Parts: sequence; structure tokens; C-alpha cells
Amino acid sequence: QVQLVESGGGLVQAGGSLRLSCAASGRTFSRYVMGWFRQTPGKEREFVATISGSGDSTYYADSVKGRFAISRDNAKNTVYLQMNSLKPEDTAVYFCATSHWLAAASVPASNYDYWGQGTQVTVSS
Repeated sequence: QVQLVESGGGLVQAGGSLRLSCAASGRTFSRYVMGWFRQTPGKEREFVATISGSGDSTYYADSVKGRFAISRDNAKNTVYLQMNSLKPEDTAVYFCATSHWLAAASVPASNYDYWGQGTQVTVSS
């Protein structure tokens, strides 16, 4: 049973930083893509960032490019999202996700099969 547990969310002022973590268990972590998505009430889940199983390929949504950085530590079965220069529009519940078969970095949420419970990020103006 694959489990993903996010942590690190909270309340921060605009311009501040947060680092989200997602701890994975239940299978060989390093083989599979990891992604971060976010969602606000009444809106669809939005892609934020993705990283390949090996960690050598990443991709970001235009809205976060240059401010957010995704990384992974396969020895610790953990993926991170470093969020800098936060804006009020970054306020959302952030989810990590992984695939049961895919190793390459991937954008579509439909390619992800396992999801964490989410962590709230609130950016005040």
C-alpha cells in the first residue's frame, strides 16, 4: 500500500518562503515520478511541479517557475517543494502524488495514481 504524507504547510506573509515535504512508503520510491499539485475551493486541481524518478528531470507550471523548486531524496523516500517569493494567489491545499508505473516527469494529474491528504498553504498580503 503506497502512502504519501505531506507536511510543512502553514501561514506565511507575501514574499516569504515555505518548504513542503512529502514522505512516501510502500514501494521502491526512486523508480517513479513525483508531482506537486494544488487546489482551491471550487477549482480543479492544478499542476505545480514534477520530478522524474531519478531526479534528473523537472518541469514547472509557468505560474511558479523561478520561485518554486522541486527536489527529491531517494535515500529518504521524500520529495520536497521549496516555495520562495510566495504570493497570495499561491494560497491552496498542496498535494503530492505519484504514479504506479511512470518514471518520467509528467504534468497531467491523470498520470498519477496515489495522492497524499494535502497540506494547507496560506499566503497573507
